[in-house]
Amino acid sequence: MRSLRDSAAFAPHHAPHRFAYHRPIVATRENPYMSASPINEIFPRLRGGVNPERFKRCEAIVERFFERTLLTASDNLPFLITGDIPAMWLRDSTWQVNPFFHSRNPQVGRMLADVSRAQVRYVLIDPYANAFNSSADGNCWHKDFPHQSDWVFERKFELDSLASVLYLARRIVEVFGITDHLDDMFRNAVVGIMRLAAREQRHDPESYVFVRDNGVAHDSLSHAGRGAPVAHTGMVWSGFRPSDDACVYGYHVPSNLFFANELRKLPTVLGATQNPAAAQAAWHPGADISALANRLAADIISGAHTHALTDRGYAYEVDGLGNALHCDDANVPSLLSLPYLGVCAADDPAYLATRKHVLSSSNPWYFSGTALRGVGSQHTPKHHAWPIAVAVEAMTSTNPNDMLAAADLLERTDAGTGCMHESVHVDDPSRFTREWFSWADMTWLDLVLRAAK
Repeated sequence: MRSLRDSAAFAPHHAPHRFAYHRPIVATRENPYMSASPINEIFPRLRGGVNPERFKRCEAIVERFFERTLLTASDNLPFLITGDIPAMWLRDSTWQVNPFFHSRNPQVGRMLADVSRAQVRYVLIDPYANAFNSSADGNCWHKDFPHQSDWVFERKFELDSLASVLYLARRIVEVFGITDHLDDMFRNAVVGIMRLAAREQRHDPESYVFVRDNGVAHDSLSHAGRGAPVAHTGMVWSGFRPSDDACVYGYHVPSNLFFANELRKLPTVLGATQNPAAAQAAWHPGADISALANRLAADIISGAHTHALTDRGYAYEVDGLGNALHCDDANVPSLLSLPYLGVCAADDPAYLATRKHVLSSSNPWYFSGTALRGVGSQHTPKHHAWPIAVAVEAMTSTNPNDMLAAADLLERTDAGTGCMHESVHVDDPSRFTREWFSWADMTWLDLVLRAAK
């Protein structure tokens, strides 16, 4: 996600860090789903499961979501801003609503189905884009392509964006039993996603060139905007990471594993539609889209095991030519988050080896200080850990006590704001990036709900 570092005003020695994207929010603040104070409707047992101060914080986060985050786009579908940036990211919007899967309120299920419809609409506009506007107003972080749609806020191709869309649609079916979002548009989006993935298994470096002349190296692809050379592995090429930073090597391993997991579960999701044969017909008459999804998932998993898995666990990025990047980034999907994504169990041996490496000084983006420790990102200043990563570390631990400890730690290091930030200096919590970052708020809420059961 965006941070102060993307601004020309970035100065790593200035503190505290604050960032606001100065563009008007044009979506309307209408909430047809819940009352003004919805927490008791959504999580009726939470008040008795946590202490009063923590409950107040949870209540404030939920109210902030419905009052400031959940807006309405020009076509009356939901529009979820990330916080201080008036755009909707496919990935972020999935994790912003993920805590609501702890609810069983049917109104919540309806809201999530509408969010899924909004995501699908965006995928059909441009499957290569990562962030979108609330209307076709041409607003954008930067117009990087001459044919860029006026709906597109940013067109960085990130495989995890598409996996996040599939994840949200699936979880709605599993938790709420709702299937009416699995309509013709969803089936067409699935076909588009699979066609794109099949194409990017054998990436043509001339088909997607991304250069942004802003002095930030990781905001553009290397090799004159074409990215580093790659060999065929069975995995799917991705230009950018979940942080919106350029990949060093084109196969982003956690995104590929996440995507493969959703492909393996796609046949069940398609089977829940009223007309599962329609998706197959949209791909090609007589084609078995379930078999195609399983085959694509098998290719990806085989490629990841062959090219990215060693006795140190999984690499973060590889190129299929023998080069690998051993690190991890705070943004989900990450290597640390694999059990959180449902990719593997928390005690899986390959994951435990990966986790040991990620949560150590051998990971260049792992920082430890007097106030907190955790995974940070190239995207934010050094010595800044991300509350999202601290929460994910606890939620993927085999020790259930770690979740309450992490919730306590994050409350103590919010600089008295009542909000979770993008990143926090590990020695001085008053130094942070992004005063209001909805994804971090909602991940903390997810952590508390899991801890409180």
